[in-house]
Amino acid sequence: MAIEQRHESILALARKSGRVTVEALSDQLQVSRQTIRKDLNDLCDQGLLNRVHGGAVIGAGGVDNLEYEARRVLAREAKEAIGAAAAALIPEKASLFINIGTTTEEVAKALQGRAGLLVITNNLNVIDILAGSPGIEVIVVGGRVRSADRASVGAFAVDFIRNFKVDFAIIGASAMDEDGSLLDFDINEVQVSRTIIQSSRRVILVADSQKLGRPAPVRIGHIGDVHVFVTDRLDSPELAAKCEAEGVRVVETTPR
Repeated sequence: MAIEQRHESILALARKSGRVTVEALSDQLQVSRQTIRKDLNDLCDQGLLNRVHGGAVIGAGGVDNLEYEARRVLAREAKEAIGAAAAALIPEKASLFINIGTTTEEVAKALQGRAGLLVITNNLNVIDILAGSPGIEVIVVGGRVRSADRASVGAFAVDFIRNFKVDFAIIGASAMDEDGSLLDFDINEVQVSRTIIQSSRRVILVADSQKLGRPAPVRIGHIGDVHVFVTDRLDSPELAAKCEAEGVRVVETTPR
């Protein structure tokens, strides 16, 4: 197998599972572990993978095609902490949107067992998460369900969301620029996100630090559209300055 073919195979496996190991790749591709280590180093140099002990995980440059289930394993601990911190900002008897995303799902998990909340969501995974919480009323957004991540998107979803004006929106972003741009890959998802922002009194953005600098082509909005930004850490002085200038409260879950 040529180097280019091996690299394509490695990336395909990484996008499917989120993580690959030297041992498994060596067995599957029938090459030495030394060869696999060199392949992984090459892919890491291109920003497509990140090395971890025993293998590699998908990198910022390769996440655009990463399957939704695999995305859940990326920065899992950071996402859990972000979810808990964001949920702590939601008072009793509040109404809120929860958008599609693996980090927004962590917010839903942290809200389990709460009472007096009204949750409107286009994320069928959130429906499953909150199904066992009788104190939370859940409304599902109608529309076309995208099989890849069980998100309700499209024109029907946008029209449905416009019927509400809620206290909080919990949104994510696939990527962020240091100039404050919030970005995604799917125009249908972006239209839903924009409508959620417009239909909420306060917007809480939940995104881990790996999202910063990742390329994505579609603009959701700007950090100035957000009231609170919950992240594991904010290492960009430029983005931190944007948040301060726009009056965005930043909550970091990783102590410095």
